[in-house]
Amino acid sequence: MKIIEGFEKAKSLFTRQGGLGVKVDEEREKTVRQIIDRVRREGDKALYDYSEKFDGIKLSALEVSKEAIERAYRETNKELLSSMELAAERIKAYHQMQRKKLVKDSTSGRLGWVMRPQNRIGIYIPGSATPLPSSLLVTVVPARVAGVKEIFLSTPPQKDGRISPVKLAAAKIAGVDRIFAVSGAQAIAALAYGTETIPAVDKIYGPGNIYVTLAKKMVYGTVGIDGLYGPSEVIIITDETANPAFIAADLLAQVEHLSMASSMLITTSRKIADAINGEVAKQVKTLPRSEVIEDAIEKHGWITIVDTVEEGIELSNLYAPEHLCLVVKNAESYVNKVQNAGALFIGEDALEALVDYGAGPSHVLPTEGTARFGSGLNILDFVKLISVVKTNKKDIKQLGKAVATIARAEGLESHARAVEKRLEGAGQEGM
Repeated sequence: MKIIEGFEKAKSLFTRQGGLGVKVDEEREKTVRQIIDRVRREGDKALYDYSEKFDGIKLSALEVSKEAIERAYRETNKELLSSMELAAERIKAYHQMQRKKLVKDSTSGRLGWVMRPQNRIGIYIPGSATPLPSSLLVTVVPARVAGVKEIFLSTPPQKDGRISPVKLAAAKIAGVDRIFAVSGAQAIAALAYGTETIPAVDKIYGPGNIYVTLAKKMVYGTVGIDGLYGPSEVIIITDETANPAFIAADLLAQVEHLSMASSMLITTSRKIADAINGEVAKQVKTLPRSEVIEDAIEKHGWITIVDTVEEGIELSNLYAPEHLCLVVKNAESYVNKVQNAGALFIGEDALEALVDYGAGPSHVLPTEGTARFGSGLNILDFVKLISVVKTNKKDIKQLGKAVATIARAEGLESHARAVEKRLEGAGQEGM
């Protein structure tokens, strides 16, 4: 990994330009727009045609049968099933705690609010070769806890036209209502606008490739979306107390996803920097995806040496990483200094891999600097807040004249008169 010494030298490297950049050319945007338009016009026919064109699969049906889901669950390795069930329970418990603390109605006063869950949502989980059951669990389980009424899953089929049995088993554990074997931008279009088989949803969740991301961007407004996601990234801040073997393993785990992922170390110790660099070089040789990892490290892996932990956190706040790990003495004492991060891991034993596979919080997190204004997927993403107004004659008397004055300043005479009619009535009643 490349080593940069000094806070000032590193500052420009950690300063992002423009937030999330969906870096595409006009040709890709044109392709996605054509896919969306065709799905809107032709419905299921377009989905069958695109499956054959893009995936090389001639589907006999778009929806996965209940029998196929039950069979997949029965035939899934028992140890894997129990592991996914344990993860689902941890995720459920975490989001139940979130719901208890965050999702509360307030209607006792004259002004308040009520929370209502989404009615029907669509979740897209990528991967035909790799099933990604963890992504499914950390998205669907919170939705269920929030009280979403209907949850649909769309996901790419394998080359034999079937959905991975592991993914189907995870969907059953999480509580998915209907599953569709549709991939890519066409899946997003179907969920947004509906077809003969796939009903339109209110909001779409989940990551995907550039075509999926562009499609989500284009259908936003017709439906809600959870966010736009880029390559995975981590910043680990250490001091001289860090275990080099552990930190190297965590850095390598992050870039195992794909070669566009980023792993960054910030440390106050040159000795630790060299030791971790050596461990990275040693450990990568033993990993099955070493080629992908080495490519990612070459492009997006670096070590920065700073004077203090505070300088490291300042650099991290500039970058706003998806994952931030504080592996320093008295790590909790630095938490209040962290302003921008998708998820914060405190201490050597708070490793990101645990959250990826079921510690409790969702691993669907803001990337590419969007942690400056966005949050990881949470219980509030699945509910709506409706304002409740029960103002009375006293409020009209207190506010009416001011409201009418502001309304007239905006040139909205009807608004002003609507209030003044109430004021006239209040005067007649002797208020």
